[in-house]
Amino acid sequence: MSNKQYKMLINGELVTAKDSLNVINPATEEVIATAPQVEPEQIQTALDSADSAFSTWSKMTLAERSEIILNYANILEKHRDEIVDLLVEETGKPADNAEYDFDMLTTCLRFFLEEAKRIDQPIIADPNGRFLNYMMRQPLGVVVGYLAWNFPLLNLGYKLGPVLASGCTAIIKPSQLTPLATLRCAELSIEAGIPAGVINVISGDRYDITDPLLTSDKTTMFTMIGSTKAGVGAMHTASTNIKHFSVELGGNSPVVVYDDADVDKAVANIVGLKFANSGQVCVSPNRCFVHESVYDEFIDKAKIQAQDLVFGTGRSDGNLMGPMLTAQARERVLTNVKDAIDKGARLILGGKIPQSMAKGYYLEPTILADVDPCMPLACDEIFGPVLPVIKYSDSDDVIAMANDTEYGLAAYVFTSNLQRGLQAASQIQAGSVCVNEVHYDVSLPHGGLKQSGVGKDCSHYSLEEYMTLKRVSVLVND
Repeated sequence: MSNKQYKMLINGELVTAKDSLNVINPATEEVIATAPQVEPEQIQTALDSADSAFSTWSKMTLAERSEIILNYANILEKHRDEIVDLLVEETGKPADNAEYDFDMLTTCLRFFLEEAKRIDQPIIADPNGRFLNYMMRQPLGVVVGYLAWNFPLLNLGYKLGPVLASGCTAIIKPSQLTPLATLRCAELSIEAGIPAGVINVISGDRYDITDPLLTSDKTTMFTMIGSTKAGVGAMHTASTNIKHFSVELGGNSPVVVYDDADVDKAVANIVGLKFANSGQVCVSPNRCFVHESVYDEFIDKAKIQAQDLVFGTGRSDGNLMGPMLTAQARERVLTNVKDAIDKGARLILGGKIPQSMAKGYYLEPTILADVDPCMPLACDEIFGPVLPVIKYSDSDDVIAMANDTEYGLAAYVFTSNLQRGLQAASQIQAGSVCVNEVHYDVSLPHGGLKQSGVGKDCSHYSLEEYMTLKRVSVLVND
């Protein structure tokens, strides 16, 4: 890639700006392209165009919108290889991870269309027989979405799927670190015939310029995927009038491995998920509580599985793990690892920058044993390839230990005792609990409790958040 300049999509037109942002390939540390630094007047144009387009897009029938949206999904798939390569360059992902990332976008576009056909609009009985009471769901309006950098197109699909199917319009801001694939997908929406203003995609890193998106009275809903700190700040800024919020924020996912667990299956699931995307996954296992009776076995087998990982990006051979996204993120993780070791944690594997990789923000897959739950590594979201393992015994309340965090996004339980598994699932404070196998799907609601956010991505529960819940009562017997 020859340092190409990408363009934003605003009101159906591809536009640049006076200033631009460099986009860096984390596997090579080289600038691969530039994206525009959005300007204040472009923000206003995006708001005006999304607001204007809503009046026509929302009035189209679902059948009419479906034809256009399915055409968009088909056009995206014709460009799949090009876009996957672009994802690899801007994120450093292995190709199979980038393919999954891309495929979730088209999956979401199709899934939410099908869900929209089955949206629940029930009749509510009137005990006196005088009224026909029924519920109506109608699109909210202009949706502003801020996306995270770890899965650029999966995150885009989580938002664009329900926006388009519901009849809303969108202004999307991908992360300034990984905007390229999102900008390219926006460009292809023109070819698909999506009307001007229905999808607007901007880029930039200056919140003084983009904040009017949050404060505008044209914005009916703000949605984002990101850290809790960023989410609280954005919601605070947006609270200039009444808006809907759907935000998926930070996590600190516990794993509970009971004494009767299938250790091989627990290791395969937890190590597999932990080092996926170099640990840069919101639902990544963050604190692994393992019963003392299977503790050593778990650590030995986890080490063997993690040693099978090979550093690389794109279509290289082997069980690949790519780089972290930035040097700053890697340094933050290394600092926390050193702190944990200084405070008594035992380094089982990794913990260093690999000498074999001269370029790229790579970090060795790292396993730490004898971690104390009070260490910063176990209190804050790691967002890197580090698995802290914590020993517990029968005298410990492991559910209380799992819940001892301000976050509540995801959790994992491994046991062969059905009653114990169900009790743990009931008592752990998290938006999703997987028992004996990691499982996520677009048909299942995804979102957090406590400081991990409000609202849901995926499933019909997400679609409902983009629509009103209006009660209509018609007098039928006077």
